[in-house]
Amino acid sequence: MARLVVLERDGVLLEPVAPAIRHPGEMRLLPGAGAALARLNRAGTLVAVLTRQPLLGRGPLDEAMLLRQHEQLRDLLAPAGARLDHIGHVGGATGRDPGPAAAPALRELLRLLRVAPDDAVFIGHCLDDLQAASAAGVARILVRSGQGRATQGAGIPAEVMPLRLVDDIVGAVNRLLGVEGGEGRA
Repeated sequence: MARLVVLERDGVLLEPVAPAIRHPGEMRLLPGAGAALARLNRAGTLVAVLTRQPLLGRGPLDEAMLLRQHEQLRDLLAPAGARLDHIGHVGGATGRDPGPAAAPALRELLRLLRVAPDDAVFIGHCLDDLQAASAAGVARILVRSGQGRATQGAGIPAEVMPLRLVDDIVGAVNRLLGVEGGEGRA
């Protein structure tokens, strides 16, 4: 079992909003996300979010609004007994999703939480997520939620293999916790 699970926010935990979530009121958890993270918390696993926010510093999304979004995410997870040990972001000019440009941020997160890359898993929904995790030496799970189905349909390049493929965050947590037949929501 991994000591740390890192997740992309939009498309993995939250319903995606195009082009991006601008206000905390737009945030909606995907089905089962809170309960899934609570299960990781109870198992003693550190849980962190590393999210791309390409609108940060460009128009409607500033640091203060992003912090409000982070607080809203924590508030949405709390009723299920879930908590996040860290929330980080890549945004503005660096903004891939979180992409290879996010690999340094992922490495910094590992250093901050004192977790070796081989003790971590990144759960993402797009190729850029997988590339960031691969560049940082972290295991990868692709969920079919968010952009995941399109990513799978476009073909997964060899550079990000191996990876695990599941329906959603519930399926990812089931896999991590060794639940039989756990590909997604029941």
